[in-house]
Amino acid sequence: MKFKGVDYYQLDELLSEEEKMTRNLVREFSEKEFAPLVAEAFHKEEPLNMQEFAPKMGELGLIGVFIPREYGAAGTNYVTFGLICQEVERVDSALRSFIAVQSGLVMYPIWQFGSEEQKQKWLPAIARGQKIGCFGLTEPNRGSDVAGMETIAKKDSRGWVINGTKQWITDASEADFAIVWAQTDEGVRGFIIERGTEGFTQTFQNRKGSMRASDVGELGLQDCRVSPEDMLPGASGLQSPFSCLNQARYGIAWGALGVAMDCYETALNYTQEREQFGTPLAAHQLVQEKLVNMLIEITKGQLLAYRLGRLMDEGKATYAQISMGKKNNVAVARMCARIARELLGANGISLDYPVIRHMANIESVYTYEGTVWIHTLILGQDITGIPAFRRAL
Repeated sequence: MKFKGVDYYQLDELLSEEEKMTRNLVREFSEKEFAPLVAEAFHKEEPLNMQEFAPKMGELGLIGVFIPREYGAAGTNYVTFGLICQEVERVDSALRSFIAVQSGLVMYPIWQFGSEEQKQKWLPAIARGQKIGCFGLTEPNRGSDVAGMETIAKKDSRGWVINGTKQWITDASEADFAIVWAQTDEGVRGFIIERGTEGFTQTFQNRKGSMRASDVGELGLQDCRVSPEDMLPGASGLQSPFSCLNQARYGIAWGALGVAMDCYETALNYTQEREQFGTPLAAHQLVQEKLVNMLIEITKGQLLAYRLGRLMDEGKATYAQISMGKKNNVAVARMCARIARELLGANGISLDYPVIRHMANIESVYTYEGTVWIHTLILGQDITGIPAFRRAL
């Protein structure tokens, strides 16, 4: 059955015609290009070939849509970016990860912190889907504790020598380059490191129970030498990578709703069609209560994401507001996936339905780009003025 959207509070009336047109275009494209592939990719843990699909996305103008047109991107707004994330994640979280990484974690830091030469070299190529980047921040021993990162960049007369390891990196093994964050004597700095650079390795990370259709991997840096021109000149300190994370977190706030919508629609259709004891499952009071709870939480999440998007477009959104969007809407998706799995019974664990795949994927989304606890503490500090991230032992 063709997806019609979940819009109980008529939010479509608040979207522009261009926003709705893009949303519908992405919906049709995702269903045609990716929906037939993701279940098998998840089953086999063979990531979708984004080298093949990125140019198609680029042709439709879906990558880095909020980056200015002068750099080859669409130059549209953050609500449009959110709608794109929603529609691709409705098919699979791997797709939103790709879009959000390329847009918010790769293009954004080059746009904000790069030299004009770096912008001209990379941004148009990424927007067209001709180049793929990745974002090297998380490490084997350092996830939320970014300030304790162990990757070190030392400066000498010829440039920089970098040593360290980055783990759980989206698009790691297939990326044409990485933006790697490292400790230096000048504080945390960002570097552009191209595939094939001596001392730089890119490895696919398999045996995952989640995000199995996504290229997730490890970046190794062993006496990896980069030139002075490969450093992002405007990036300095932890606020630089954190500002990039806010872009991706915003995309997740919308993308998670795509998961929630797909689980809700799947459960609704299933319970209306599946009969037990001579009546559809949807005729039972307990089933209707579960469906109603899903719809209520999705609707609240939509209102939150929409308002957050408009604040982003006005340049008014705070990092704490973004954290609320990510924290709340991922929790909504997690709840909807769990309830849908219950309502489908044994079929809830079958890859013939999307629910168990969404359920597994959302566990990664629940943890990455800031765990639910980190976002809780961000909000806690914002409303109390008291940071509670660490305590002296």
